[in-house]
Amino acid sequence: MTPKERFLAAIAHKLPDRVPVTPDISNYIPCKLTGLPFWDIYFKNDVPLWKAYLAAASHYGIEGWMASCTNAPLIHEDAPVERTSKCTFVKDRDAMLKRTVTRTPAGDLTEELTCFRHDPPSPTDKPVKDIARDLKAFFISQPMPKALDMPVWNAMRAECDRRGFAFGVCLSYPGFQNWSWSVQHGVELLAYAEMDTPALLEKWCERDTAIGTKTLELVIAAKPDYILFGGSGTITLASPALARKYAIPALAKWSAMARKAGLPTMLHSCGKSRALVQMLVEETEVTSVNPLEEPPMGDVNLAEVKQAFGRKIGLMGNLHTTEVMLRGTPQLVREKAVAAMRAAGHGGGFVLSSGDQCGYGTPDENLFALVEAAHTYGTYDQATGALPDLP
Repeated sequence: MTPKERFLAAIAHKLPDRVPVTPDISNYIPCKLTGLPFWDIYFKNDVPLWKAYLAAASHYGIEGWMASCTNAPLIHEDAPVERTSKCTFVKDRDAMLKRTVTRTPAGDLTEELTCFRHDPPSPTDKPVKDIARDLKAFFISQPMPKALDMPVWNAMRAECDRRGFAFGVCLSYPGFQNWSWSVQHGVELLAYAEMDTPALLEKWCERDTAIGTKTLELVIAAKPDYILFGGSGTITLASPALARKYAIPALAKWSAMARKAGLPTMLHSCGKSRALVQMLVEETEVTSVNPLEEPPMGDVNLAEVKQAFGRKIGLMGNLHTTEVMLRGTPQLVREKAVAAMRAAGHGGGFVLSSGDQCGYGTPDENLFALVEAAHTYGTYDQATGALPDLP
């Protein structure tokens, strides 16, 4: 099988020739390999992140899944918005600040991103300072999509095809995990709004669902290989009840649209996810989920989740990104990789991976050790679905 065929088989809950292996290197590692300051990639776009990721995936010999680091390239409807941005280098912090002012008929929004040399940007000033006051202006600043940017779409697809990787893009879904990126004080302010002005959040959810539905219609028409739903911290930054209220209805609708189009889907939500997996199985048609992080980062026992839900949803994970991938030895990585394959690999529907985001200092030898483990021990018996090579 090609890397594309192997990855797609696993996330569609089928049996590939061997366990696909693809650690989460969607930001830090690709940017590090370019040798550029991270602001050249995120602010100046000297090398698009998706292109840096595909080069890194080829470098390590993994089954690349580009959707982990790129959204669909969209063209939006016209909106009465004037947006100006300015980047400033702060020498004593070795960081680039990007300050943006967005003028709308409903008021102005300001935001700031801080990008250190070896870190992706973090929001240090968010546009929605007061939900009741700023939400109308924020909605105006986020118009509906009307088309895909096909030259960019075709360039991404062509590069995936050239490298033999599956081509997919990411769609964010409604909920605290998404809105906290735009709201000053994040979850704290959203929690107050849930108690005091829930109708505003319900309106936000309706709008996000409408935008996501239109985006998904455009994406499906362009025929990617798979679709990723992105919602880091879905039940870490909110309760399972809030996830069911805001995220699950959109995911149920969108996963049904993808299934009807014959496209496998994956959901990414780092942190706690055991209850989320159960909701996905029982209330949506999402076909696979990652990264299924173990304690203390998450709350997943991989073997237990495989036993409980492995017949209904594909699994991807879950080596600890700090204690194993960053601080561990290659031997520890191999041992943990074998343990993960033993826990969840039998019968297919499993992608060997790390937890969320391998850090900047993750040793190359550890990433190569993870790949080596899958190549050495992950070959399936096609008659039984077993992994007979596991030590």
